[in-house]
Amino acid sequence: MQPQFFNIINDELRGSEKTHAVTNPRTEEDLWPCPIASTGDFEDAVVAAQKAFTTWSRTTVPERQALLVKLAEVLEQNVGELSEILSKETGKSAILAAIDVNASIAQCLYYSKTALEDEVQYEDDTTRVVATHMPLGVVGAICPWNFPLILSNIKVVSSLVTGNCVIVKPSPFTPYAVMKWVELSRGVLPPGVFQVLNGGADLGALMTLHPGIAKISFTGTIATGKRVMASCSKTLKKVTLELAGNDACVICPDADLDKTIPSVASGGFFNAGQVCVASKRIYVHESIYDEFLERLVAEVERGYAIQEDANAPSVFGPVDNKMQFEVVKGIIEDCKKNGYNIVTGGKTQAVTAAGKGFWLPPTIVSKPPEDSWLVKEEQFGPILPILSWSDEDDVIKRSNLSNAGLGASVYSADLAQAERIARRLEAGSVWINQSERPNFGAYFSGIKDSGFGGEMGQQGLLSYSHTQCLHFAK
Repeated sequence: MQPQFFNIINDELRGSEKTHAVTNPRTEEDLWPCPIASTGDFEDAVVAAQKAFTTWSRTTVPERQALLVKLAEVLEQNVGELSEILSKETGKSAILAAIDVNASIAQCLYYSKTALEDEVQYEDDTTRVVATHMPLGVVGAICPWNFPLILSNIKVVSSLVTGNCVIVKPSPFTPYAVMKWVELSRGVLPPGVFQVLNGGADLGALMTLHPGIAKISFTGTIATGKRVMASCSKTLKKVTLELAGNDACVICPDADLDKTIPSVASGGFFNAGQVCVASKRIYVHESIYDEFLERLVAEVERGYAIQEDANAPSVFGPVDNKMQFEVVKGIIEDCKKNGYNIVTGGKTQAVTAAGKGFWLPPTIVSKPPEDSWLVKEEQFGPILPILSWSDEDDVIKRSNLSNAGLGASVYSADLAQAERIARRLEAGSVWINQSERPNFGAYFSGIKDSGFGGEMGQQGLLSYSHTQCLHFAK
């Protein structure tokens, strides 16, 4: 039976006369009708959230954490259904789709044991100052398409454990799993606390401008993030932006290639490179460059080949949507036009036997110019430049872009050297001898154009709260 999807407002299922359907990026088949929320739907959701906030904000942290466990149970009980939906709307393999759901479960359970606590900020003979943390109100969560559940859920659980209500807007490229999850969660939380609305940029704009929404958490492109911030300034909303990265990966001459090669391959081609902190510029010391390149090509051709069967054990897949597919195709064609050395991949037409789907093979380009499109801008797809270096100061200078600073990685057998380099890289997170994977227990933020503020970890909850200081006379 064909699944049905609804906007969820005040725990009620709401359809719409206007619908749209997503294309399965693996097969280019149209999926199911999905209701588009109206302006009236949005206003109703804000009113419901504001009403719910009056009582939800007064619940205790342990009460909220107990409900996060129940949300985890909802996800766990529906892993199969949610994974299947995710696989179809994102083109992910069954393995990757299950990772999306299971990581969301882990996020719920982490925050069921982690929260902000009151702390004594100052004390002397005459006064004692205690910092406490108040919820903001209604949070608008504007979410991306590459990991629909994980990147929505982190905003949801952060909102809930701090006492806020949350309205989720999934990406119109991948609305289904998030909408189904909120539908399945009805009854766990009071009506109005956890709602979902499907829509495009116009709905996002309404959320950023509405005075009834206290905070926007947005994950997406730099250009859209700047517009979000400008809109939020009109009502002085709190705002968190997680924006594009163009992560440098520095390979030192003493790196253990038996471990480094598989890790870099995963860093660059996991989910076809559609990861905000994917390795996107690989800088290899010139003394090991040829060996590294040869072994990386072999690793990628062996472990990241196109598998059209979604049930095949693979962590590589198609580009998620037609728009991004055309962007990545354009980068590959630009490399060809300029005569860059494409050492594997590079095909952009008739990539699969069926000739369907937004597929591009994993593509590696040797030593493109530093000012090339591929190196300067985030590709967010399965194409990776491999560059060389010889001087440490030079590679650090080249790694530190003016327009991005989300993540980076360093590989070296000398941990002191790796840490020295890592501390000079201008990025919010740096991974040492491992590929870039955000840890929901660690604060995650971008610098420069890669973001504003941050989330995850206990520190990330501060952006979902007001800090109030209580001054006690002795």
